[in-house]
Amino acid sequence: MLPIAHDEPAAAFTAPGGWRHGLRYGLLGLPLAFVALPLYVLLPNHYARAFAAPLAALGFVLLAARGIDAVLDPLIGRWCDRLAARSHATLLAVAAASAVVLALGLWGLLFPPAAVVAAGAAPLLTWAGVVMAITYTAYSVVSVAHQAWGARLGGNEAQRSRVVAWREALSLLGVLLAAVLPTVAGLGATVVTFALLLALGWWAWARSLVPHSSGVAVARAGRSPLREPAFRRLLAVFVLNGTASAVPATLVLFFVQDRLQASAALEPAFLGVYFLSAALAMPLWLRLVPRLGLARTWLAGMVLAVVTFAWAATLGAGDAVLFLVVCALSGIALGTDLALPGALLAGLIGQLGERGKAEGAYFGWWNFAAKLNLALAAGLALPLLGFFGYAPGARDAAALQTLTIAYCVLPCVLKLLAAAALVRLVLRAPPPTAWQGAPSH
Repeated sequence: MLPIAHDEPAAAFTAPGGWRHGLRYGLLGLPLAFVALPLYVLLPNHYARAFAAPLAALGFVLLAARGIDAVLDPLIGRWCDRLAARSHATLLAVAAASAVVLALGLWGLLFPPAAVVAAGAAPLLTWAGVVMAITYTAYSVVSVAHQAWGARLGGNEAQRSRVVAWREALSLLGVLLAAVLPTVAGLGATVVTFALLLALGWWAWARSLVPHSSGVAVARAGRSPLREPAFRRLLAVFVLNGTASAVPATLVLFFVQDRLQASAALEPAFLGVYFLSAALAMPLWLRLVPRLGLARTWLAGMVLAVVTFAWAATLGAGDAVLFLVVCALSGIALGTDLALPGALLAGLIGQLGERGKAEGAYFGWWNFAAKLNLALAAGLALPLLGFFGYAPGARDAAALQTLTIAYCVLPCVLKLLAAAALVRLVLRAPPPTAWQGAPSH
């Protein structure tokens, strides 16, 4: 495990009323997760159905915009470090401006100008591509700045995990809200609600605990976090584990519809149980952190996920109720993936002597890897399904067996590789040392 040489100045959670500081910092996670669903999930379907956008061209536009978004994340991280080095107020002001662009961008994507729609597919997709790239960039600025702020709060392992848990638990609430609101209230009300939640989240963040100053107010330029061996090791575990989690997320509806042959009415229940279980499990996992440490607690979550998906491989048509149990158990395991890796990274940043200087750079690469996980999941799972003969709606035994292997067995293999990497690269690794020329704090 990444050892803690000493407990750093504790974050607000040790002070009376510490939960208020956690809520103030973490509340912005709710609208940021809320907007991710329409941006990444609803948008393709909306353009295809409402505007008859060609699927192949729409897919290319989405791929290009998301590719630009992922590549920019490390640069955005460096920029956020420079803003924070100038002053916390400057960083908050830039985040506020980016939040405004994000809200306007979402409206522009869901409700393109009538003249653009009337002009045909090419102008519409050009509009979508440009606005999407701007909106994704604004989203990345706000989210990277927010994550880096949390890492600067410091604290020991338990305190850092609570910081991340507040943000991620509220993020799960945002996902659940976003899954329901567009159907119940419509897209217009969804955008207005998002804008209000975003303003409230920024306001609460601006009144949260100010990060501890390291005494070094200049972000170190020119040295990439990827040059730090300890960061590369932790990032490798994060990518393996994240891909293992993203594969079933990509394939879950195929599994439910074809392997389980479950009613479409149950699909929201499966997703709701999954995310709700993750949120409810976080406090339980956090109780284990002081006893086991962050890395070993994360390892326990990986083991639970492997056991759960191994059992899911035995399910078949008519096992919808049992799959609800699978969703609950895999959601519980997800709680460790959400709360603990970011806390491990925050501790590593401190050990490397980077607190107050390079959090944005580290979280920029971290977010790049998270988006890479989604791309790897689709890139691994979907071609494999097609190659081995599965197509949506299939009912023959061979095709369904292929689907089960992709949905259940492949994630187990990747989770086991991630667990082995966690033991070898993190738990048994030598303690990281601070970069020479940057005193540790």
